[in-house]
Amino acid sequence: MEMELAFSGWSGIFVLGLYGALMLGVGFYAFLRNRGMRESLDEYYLGGRGLGVMVLFFTFFATQYSGNTVIGYPPAAYRMGYHYLVSVPFFIMIIMVYLFFAPRLYALGRRFRLLTPVDWIDLRFRSKRVTVLAAILMLYGLANYLLEQFVAIGQGVSGLTGGTIPYQVGVIFFIVIMVAYSWLGGMRSVAWTDTIQGLALLFGVFTLLLGSLYYFGGPAGAAEQMQASAPEKLSPPEGPALMRWFSLLVLVGIGAAIYPHAVQRIFAARSEATLKRSFIRMAWMPFLTAGVVFMVGIIGIAAFPGLSTAESEQLVGIMANALANQHPFFYWAMVLLFGGVIAAIVSTADSVLLTFSSIISNDLYGRYIRPDASEYRKVLTGKLAGLVAVVILVLIAWYPPATLYQIFVLKFELLIQTAPALVLGLYWTRLSERAVFTGMLAGALLACLFTFLGYRPLGIYSGLWGLVLNLAICVGGTLLSGATEERRRHASEVIGFRY
Repeated sequence: MEMELAFSGWSGIFVLGLYGALMLGVGFYAFLRNRGMRESLDEYYLGGRGLGVMVLFFTFFATQYSGNTVIGYPPAAYRMGYHYLVSVPFFIMIIMVYLFFAPRLYALGRRFRLLTPVDWIDLRFRSKRVTVLAAILMLYGLANYLLEQFVAIGQGVSGLTGGTIPYQVGVIFFIVIMVAYSWLGGMRSVAWTDTIQGLALLFGVFTLLLGSLYYFGGPAGAAEQMQASAPEKLSPPEGPALMRWFSLLVLVGIGAAIYPHAVQRIFAARSEATLKRSFIRMAWMPFLTAGVVFMVGIIGIAAFPGLSTAESEQLVGIMANALANQHPFFYWAMVLLFGGVIAAIVSTADSVLLTFSSIISNDLYGRYIRPDASEYRKVLTGKLAGLVAVVILVLIAWYPPATLYQIFVLKFELLIQTAPALVLGLYWTRLSERAVFTGMLAGALLACLFTFLGYRPLGIYSGLWGLVLNLAICVGGTLLSGATEERRRHASEVIGFRY
């Protein structure tokens, strides 16, 4: 498709350089402000457990709504039509799941100085095999999510500059910036940049929607286009499609709520009241973010009909370039959108990298390899392990293996298998560590098998079949042979709740 490039040469490079300098400046500020405490695990990974309401809200927001939301969701809506309206309620589902377990987990995190979700699982079950398996599944989910963000960075830069800045150059540039400021300031620099990035994201998506409505028309034109070429995109899901819709709702609602980097933000809150106020603000965001980008995808059906799957992955960039050619105001608005989209992507990647490093340094290296290591040594080990993971994932992202949507779903299949240990363990003292380990392992293996075979009985995602098996083993195994009296007493002391 021929199109005059909206962002060419110096304008795109200027935005990239400005954003990179701003993020590095935040990292240096965090480094200088807290240089006396930078060797502390609490300070580096949790920001000293002192994040206030607005910073906590924006770091949750920028982590939850990121590159996949802005770059990946409109193409999915373009391909699926109104079936993809599920993207709004599953963000609501995430908040509901948060409210079920987050306040209780926060209180335990304060009481026992928990650093990561794996820390909680180890405290609750006192089982090396449960802890290591949970760490492996979480690291897989984090690595998968980090890969998703790297792909989104490259596609965002390439699409929004009309190819002026190549995909690979965009990936490398922002990864170097991200690693630099994360190393300098840890959670504080990540949370502060998340605040900037969250504001940029809100501005960007609303500007894109308003411009699209003005120049490309509203949903009515898209409905006419769908009625003529793909009427199934207008009809509500039925039968297998309805089951897939529901299973995606459950899969993402639970899976995203137990993101390790999101759970770590629970521990970083200044107080329980701060945490709850942040969640109240988050409750509005599904409509203001997921709903907005869904409408952008629907409008794109009429504005640019007939795009292939590969072409539709560049939909946001195509629409931004087209708007920028209409009027000088929208040119500069789309330049700012360019920075906002990249900012949103990087904001999630830095959070994921930080939590990935913390699980390596605290839960594996510090607990099993070098228990006597100093906190400085643990932090350094986490940084180096994160750097190695970044290099490996960049090599994979160089030629991305799947669409963003496929990458997005894949990570939940295994991550969600940690939910019974993480959440049930908060309330059920009888829960057996043997049943938890067996259920987690069996659920992960079943999810892998179904995913590998492409088998989806009743249209339900393989991760949910694994979770059903996982829960059945956890509950059934515990009822048949519960935890020993000693372990039950320990659980009661930890969670202060007897079933």
